[in-house]
Order: sequence, then structure tokens, then C-alpha cells
Amino acid sequence: MSPVKLPFADRRQAGRMLADRLEPLELDEPLVLALPRGGVPVGYEVARRLGGVLDVLVTRKIGYPPEPELGVGAIAEGGDPVLDAGLLDRLSLDEEDLAATVAAERAELERRVRAYRGDRPLPEITGRQVVVVDDGLATGGTARAALAAVRPRKPERLLLAVPVGAASTVRDMAGEADALVALAAPRMFSAVGQWYEDFEQVADADVVLLLERAGTTRW
Repeated sequence: MSPVKLPFADRRQAGRMLADRLEPLELDEPLVLALPRGGVPVGYEVARRLGGVLDVLVTRKIGYPPEPELGVGAIAEGGDPVLDAGLLDRLSLDEEDLAATVAAERAELERRVRAYRGDRPLPEITGRQVVVVDDGLATGGTARAALAAVRPRKPERLLLAVPVGAASTVRDMAGEADALVALAAPRMFSAVGQWYEDFEQVADADVVLLLERAGTTRW
């Protein structure tokens, strides 16, 4: 396959290119679970091109309490926290030290689920081909939590698809899904946003709009 030219113009363009890469896999009406917020515009294009169903799988980073921007794990709806054991050991932390942080992030996760999906439950996963989509993989923490939440629901096939990911993360996560599709995996990687010309923040209202549009449109 020819190399992908970086940066992507925006998430929608990246999603169309990702769908092109996924099409040869011949997925049958896949369930595309996008990680909000940034993964939703990407997932919308993937679902549209593949004739799939779009929904969100809400995740939250679990931060180191004294320095919340430092992620020590993540949690996804319907799943348990997935923690970085090696990092916790280096920081001399255990799960009890994170109890308050996990509770706060779980509450925020539930608020976002209500904001995006209302009272509608997560679609049935058992026996379906499921594609978890995000706009990129940096450390991979939220993607790991998402896969860990989906796998016990017994999908027929579970894929992780991203336009770009850090080479080390893509390599480390290769066995955590039945297939991992990344259009580009640069070795020098500081943040997902560096690989997009337009990386404006996606608002909650944008997520809801795309979900509504996907739910009422015949691809």
C-alpha cells in the first residue's frame, strides 16, 4: 500500500481514508463505535462508507491525582478501569489511591453517555463485527479500555481503526484486537493533533448532531 501523506486535512478526510483501508476487509454492516469526542467525525465517515451503524463508546482518562494530565489508566462504559500497572508501580500508587479519581471519572462518563445517547442503551454487540474508531493513538490508554469493555460482550470480530498512532503504541496494541488498522504510525510522535491541519475541538453538540444524522440516514 502507498504511504499516507500527512498531515490529514481534518478528521472527516481522515475517516474517509480510513474507510478506504477497511473496505477490503468486507465487513458486513459493522457496528462502528467511535470514541468521543474526536473519534466521532472519523467514525461517521467510516460507518457511512461501510454501510455500518454508528454509535459512541464513551471513555474517560484516569489521571494521576497530583497531575491529572498524566494518564495512569482509563475507563469505558460497561467496563472496569484499565490501569497502567508499570506506571502505577513507578509512582508508588495502588488502586485504592485512585478510588476517588475513578469515581469522579465514572460519574462524568455517565453524564456524557446521557448527553450523547439519552436513555438509549449501547447497541447489541454479541455476534457482530465491531470497529472501535478514534482520531489517533498516543499512549493508547482509552482505546485499551474500550477494547476491554467490548471484548466480554462477544463480538464476532473486534477491530481497532485509527488514522494515525505512535509507532510504539501501534506495535504494543497489535494483539489487543482481532485486527488493528492504522494508516500511519510515525516514530516521532508527540500528540495526535500534530498530524492534522484542522484539529479543532469537537463539541458535545457536534457529537449529538452526527449521531442523529447517522441514525436517520440510509447510507
